[in-house]
Amino acid sequence: MLEIKNLHASVDGNEILRGIDLTIRRGEVHAIMGPNGSGKSTLASVLAGNPRFEVSEGTATFLGRNLLEMSIEERARAGFFLGFQYPVEIPGVSMANFMKLAVNEKRKYNGLEPLGAGEFLKLMRQRAEFVELDPRMTSRAVNEGFSGGEKKKNEIFQMAMLEPTLAVLDETDSGLDIDALRVVATGVTRLHTSENATIVITHYQRLLDYIVPDFVHVLYHGRIIHSGDRELALRLEEQGYDWLIKNEK
Repeated sequence: MLEIKNLHASVDGNEILRGIDLTIRRGEVHAIMGPNGSGKSTLASVLAGNPRFEVSEGTATFLGRNLLEMSIEERARAGFFLGFQYPVEIPGVSMANFMKLAVNEKRKYNGLEPLGAGEFLKLMRQRAEFVELDPRMTSRAVNEGFSGGEKKKNEIFQMAMLEPTLAVLDETDSGLDIDALRVVATGVTRLHTSENATIVITHYQRLLDYIVPDFVHVLYHGRIIHSGDRELALRLEEQGYDWLIKNEK
């Protein structure tokens, strides 16, 4: 599904990614962990097409296409979804209108007829239940006045509506209390199938108690320096990163 080879990227002339190699297949959940400043969010931004970041070397192929040559809109239509670490507010744009436009754009890309008003409202109610999102929030402007937990629930609600092929969740657990973490993570797990894949970027093992990864990767100084299974995340929780990065300095 996603094949990354020797990916290098910089921002404002500073190289952040220094040769990322990563393969994601359908049905897999990958967790990316690492110290602050290691390049985790940069990787998510590059894959999503953030123009601030310049790719200087390497390739990224998504569903057989050159991801790096696709516009942000093309990536989204093809099934790429990014859950933001800090979701932004969009004043004046209701959640319902925002999601109806996004859902129907994706359906158009896939050669499907747009959803009618009744079908869309039914789908929206069903998906809101996934993350215990108060249905009244869908009539409000996108994230405007939402708490941190509500914004993260709203991200997963959007994911549920769009049913992406590949979801990259950038520190979705950041700032969540225990109950909100459970709700958000359970929603992500319920959306996972054998036909899609998820990349979870996190600092904390606690998220991986709910979203169980098939693979765990440690990113340090712009490179993946170690990979393993869920046991690696447990060890990192107990011992930190020093035992891995002492030979990388």
